[in-house]
Amino acid sequence: MKQKVIISENLERDLVNAISECEHDRIFILTDETTHEKCMPKMQNFLCLKGAQSIVIRPTDTHKTLDTLAEVWTALSQGGATRHSLMINLGGGMVTDLGGFAASTFKRGIDFINVPTTLLAMVDASVGGKTGINFCGLKNEIGVFSDSRFVIINTSFLDTLDHENICSGYAEMLKHGLISNENHWAELVGFDLDQPNLAQLQRMVAESIKVKELVVEEDPHEHGIRKALNLGHTIGHAFESFAMKHDRAVLHGYAVAYGLVCELYMSACKAGFPTDKMRQTVRFIIDNYGRFPFTCDDYPELLELMRHDKKNTAGTINFTLLGGIGDIRINQTATKEEIEEAMDFLREG
Repeated sequence: MKQKVIISENLERDLVNAISECEHDRIFILTDETTHEKCMPKMQNFLCLKGAQSIVIRPTDTHKTLDTLAEVWTALSQGGATRHSLMINLGGGMVTDLGGFAASTFKRGIDFINVPTTLLAMVDASVGGKTGINFCGLKNEIGVFSDSRFVIINTSFLDTLDHENICSGYAEMLKHGLISNENHWAELVGFDLDQPNLAQLQRMVAESIKVKELVVEEDPHEHGIRKALNLGHTIGHAFESFAMKHDRAVLHGYAVAYGLVCELYMSACKAGFPTDKMRQTVRFIIDNYGRFPFTCDDYPELLELMRHDKKNTAGTINFTLLGGIGDIRINQTATKEEIEEAMDFLREG
């Protein structure tokens, strides 16, 4: 059953309609401590949630673990959840990833609805059916493909976000622009992230989700063109895991932005991506995200993390590169020297 994505103007009405289409003897609402405090007040008086049981977990990606997953399973079990119960995941990508995995595995799977509250979750984590947890220091190492019944995107939650979290989600939007068309990309690199126009951002979010939906529809389990969505992620995930391991975690979107700098440089060197557009995109990223703090002494560890990436085959590091905006080249490889040169470019520009 294909998940329905609703760009919501009226959250309560859309939630009522979504719940009515899902079997539910009991409703559970999963939040983390942050979204429970900042986002739950927008929904606490909804009649459709009367009697719903709340499950609150600790925030941030460092808690996207087996222990937290077990806490959610335990709360469902103790709350009397059956295979006919419904879970609503209200939060950022950590909540929708972990909550989706918990729902998909509890009693072999219960229905769930994603209500993303961060820009990153709206344009990335809550759409596309990927669920999972981090394991053994590797991001999203354990998980399943499982669609939520509904994704309800309501941009009123964006006013709960700080600047860093707006930037984090925006990096995924930038990636969607790079893999779609020049007009979309040009609007994104021309946007003022310091003083964002929220009405314009809402329209751009809907456009960004459309890009991802079209790709996912064509290739739900990532056998081919869905790998387009991995642009910036092979190196970006290595940065993210590296930072987490060294207790200086970076937001996912920042890691992706740094990965985009490296992989656009590789695209220019190896696939003919236009240098002027590469430099314009890189300038936008450096101006808004700064640079990832690392040295050439860290390269062996970063390369080792890249070798663990789920997209690899037989130990070969796989990249998605671009020949131009919208000209996607999946399953590209690079030598150790080429990858290190791309990381040099990020460090030294």
